[in-house]
Amino acid sequence: MSPTWDSGEPITSERITPLGWVRVLLRGTVLGTVVFGGLALLLLIRLIERPLFGVDRPVTPYITQGVCRAAFVILGMALLVRGPRMKVPGAVVANHSSWLDIFALNARKNVYFVSKSEVASWPGIGWLARATGTVFIRRDPREVKSQIALFEERLTHGHRLLFFPEGTSSDTLRVLPFKPTLFAPFFADSLVHDMHIQPVTVIYHPPEGADPRFYGWWGDMGFGDHLLRVLAQQPQGKVELVYHAPVRVDDFPNRKSLASYLEDQVRSAHSRLIE
Repeated sequence: MSPTWDSGEPITSERITPLGWVRVLLRGTVLGTVVFGGLALLLLIRLIERPLFGVDRPVTPYITQGVCRAAFVILGMALLVRGPRMKVPGAVVANHSSWLDIFALNARKNVYFVSKSEVASWPGIGWLARATGTVFIRRDPREVKSQIALFEERLTHGHRLLFFPEGTSSDTLRVLPFKPTLFAPFFADSLVHDMHIQPVTVIYHPPEGADPRFYGWWGDMGFGDHLLRVLAQQPQGKVELVYHAPVRVDDFPNRKSLASYLEDQVRSAHSRLIE
């Protein structure tokens, strides 16, 4: 298990104003309706989709994508995208700074997140993750074989897996070192020759005058408090996704060289924010 990253310098949050609480109420009501209404629709369609297509999900990922795009409209937060999305079979990796990453990366590409097993039991978030096809794993070297089998099954069904190689979230100002162990399953004989991996840089631009780490969610920060702060904010900042060129896994001799290359690619677009 990766330890949770902590900067040691907490954000000093300003009190939410009365007008801010009005925005919390309005945005929160609309966002909750869209998210959980979308979840209900997804589960309903999945009742038909599952018996007909099994692991394949030809319809429901587009519901997830629509909900995530709507979330940024509701928040009043701009979502900018640069670079082409991968069309070949494989996985996607990105730096991790906030729960907003999930919405941003889902909004522009149908992906299935790879997450630590503990998330499945989280109230609310765990339900959404399970419903949208998240792959839950234990980050234990002894379970690499079972992870290979799981990844192979999902990839052969055309699922594009997305995972965060840092192993934890940070404050939006930096990219933490990528953990090579997370790439071990992709070097299995059954996967290595067909796999491509696309690195994506997620960059947050804070609201004018706000702490540069405004959208970061890390350490022991409470989800509820952070959500309220984002809902209350006006004007909002923006999030930018930079898609880099995909690489073939078998172009690299081992998982360490692959992890290093992908980390460098993600850092290349994030460098102006790294301390």
